[in-house]
Amino acid sequence: MKKIFYSICLIFFLTGLGWAHEENAVKTDILAKTSMSWDGTDLPEYAKGKPEITILKIKIPPKTKLPLHKHPVINAGVLLKGTLTVVTEENEKLQLNAGDSIIEVVNKWHYGINEGNEFAEIIVFYAGVQDSPITVKK
Repeated sequence: MKKIFYSICLIFFLTGLGWAHEENAVKTDILAKTSMSWDGTDLPEYAKGKPEITILKIKIPPKTKLPLHKHPVINAGVLLKGTLTVVTEENEKLQLNAGDSIIEVVNKWHYGINEGNEFAEIIVFYAGVQDSPITVKK
């Protein structure tokens, strides 16, 4: 009878540890994983040269339109706050809300616009090459 009691206690103990462990476990959410930009274009091959990663936190005031520009490097971001619309020169549009990720267009003229009433805040990761620009304005 003691063996059964101890076995039941051990099961409850181990099960309890499993629940506690699951609640405190590291969780990973894939925000984006693709080989295409948001407009469906294949991403280019990586450039040759010494890699340089740049991470920017960009805050765009309400009712602000960024200048027309392009990125010669692959970049991706996550909108932390607010809303942001990305518009290409061909008038293709992507609406982002807080929490959305973006794989940006490469070598394609576009601009961002915050049409909202609060700051839009985005973190962008650029996979560039040393001594090369990550953004070119028109």
